[in-house]
Amino acid sequence: MAITALTFDLDDTLWNNRPVLERAEASHYQWLSDALAAASPGVGSTFMAHYPLSAYQQRRADVARRFPLKRGDFTWIRERALFEMVEAYGLPRLQARLWAAHAIAHFLDLRHDLTPYPEVVAMLDTLRRRYRIAAITNGNADLNRLDLADHFSVMIAAGELHAPKPDPRAFLAALARLGAQPSRALHVGDSWREDVLPAQRLGMQVAWIDAKNEGPCELLPGVHRLTHVRELPALLDSRAF
Repeated sequence: MAITALTFDLDDTLWNNRPVLERAEASHYQWLSDALAAASPGVGSTFMAHYPLSAYQQRRADVARRFPLKRGDFTWIRERALFEMVEAYGLPRLQARLWAAHAIAHFLDLRHDLTPYPEVVAMLDTLRRRYRIAAITNGNADLNRLDLADHFSVMIAAGELHAPKPDPRAFLAALARLGAQPSRALHVGDSWREDVLPAQRLGMQVAWIDAKNEGPCELLPGVHRLTHVRELPALLDSRAF
């Protein structure tokens, strides 16, 4: 059956996400420490001296364990961790909440300062003329803050729905909004566990971006291995999807 719809993962599929997150992680945390120091000049040691970046990362893991229904909502987990740490640093609860919110706003600004792979914009512009297109992401990238938004008719933030991939509900929600049957849809993503397996089990075709050549030698039925998203149009043309 001909493919009529495409669903895309975002991070590490349409752009290289690691340097984006590394910069956002370090910069917003430093910003918070500097801002707290400027607001309280009489304090002897900085916030980061009390809580290095590794402590923030450990606190996020702890928050995720304590609030399992929020496990995929990374923005909420970050803000909750910062709130708890700033309050423990000695600020009143309301001020701690406000500082955490400001720091997360700064993080999200940095998190959306990204550049898609060079081929992505033109590729999506061509594909949307042939297919209905959706985005399904576990991350906290908001397509409405990116120029890519116009290329997608449906956007699913799976973590905020409390159904992060590999939960099939994110895929089913996208397919329902696209009006597409699983057998006539192809998912594009880089994660074997979060993209390939759930989509394939629903009966979707899958274009797996196996950039590091880490996958199994024998692929599952309906799974097509690529090394980069730029190879997707050739795959679609070669198989007459």
